[in-house]
Amino acid sequence: MYLNLIQIAESFGVSESVVEGWIRNEGLPCTPDRGRLLFDRAQVTEWAAERGLGARAGFLAPADSALTTHLRVGPLLRAGGIWRDVPAAEVLDVFARIITALPGATAPVRQLLGQRVRAKGGVTMAPVGGGFALPHPSARITLGRDSGTVALLLLRDDLALPEPPVDGVPVRRLFFFIAPSPRGHLDLLARLSRSLVQGPLRGLVENGAPDAEMFQAVEAMDAAVAEAKP
Repeated sequence: MYLNLIQIAESFGVSESVVEGWIRNEGLPCTPDRGRLLFDRAQVTEWAAERGLGARAGFLAPADSALTTHLRVGPLLRAGGIWRDVPAAEVLDVFARIITALPGATAPVRQLLGQRVRAKGGVTMAPVGGGFALPHPSARITLGRDSGTVALLLLRDDLALPEPPVDGVPVRRLFFFIAPSPRGHLDLLARLSRSLVQGPLRGLVENGAPDAEMFQAVEAMDAAVAEAKP
């Protein structure tokens, strides 16, 4: 699995310039590809472990991340909903519609977020391979623990991205999310990215399973995380 510069920075909770410094000064392995930098997940994990960077999150988080919060994805997905047969050209419009129903947020906050996701560079698409991406607002947001949302968008056609997916598979499945806090953002990024690498949710989404089955899979994932907590 290859990650880009933004995903690496989010996973470690640092700026992109810090990651670039690690490349120059600390030997962080990367691969230049058509003007961008790509990072092999296994190589980065090994590099981080050698330097004692064990508190990883996001795309590099282990199953028992020290930064895991008590967020449950099931209620967030029920709030955001499952959207089927969405034209790729209308993705930002759907994001804005999802924000209008964002739980725990005031009308002015919803309006501001809607403007942000429509603005150029307002959404980080974060492709994760296999036709999936995890879009989210580029700016970090603190909404409060009762807010946040996750929505699944199943697209009718291929989504145009600023950079082509590393594996060459067109993106047609999106988990759009807004977390209640920066720490919650890392948790959701980790939980969703892991669910698309292992577990039943990926197959259900790929096959366009009924909503009830997807909700059940996400709630089972929440229950497994809760059971694993000390």
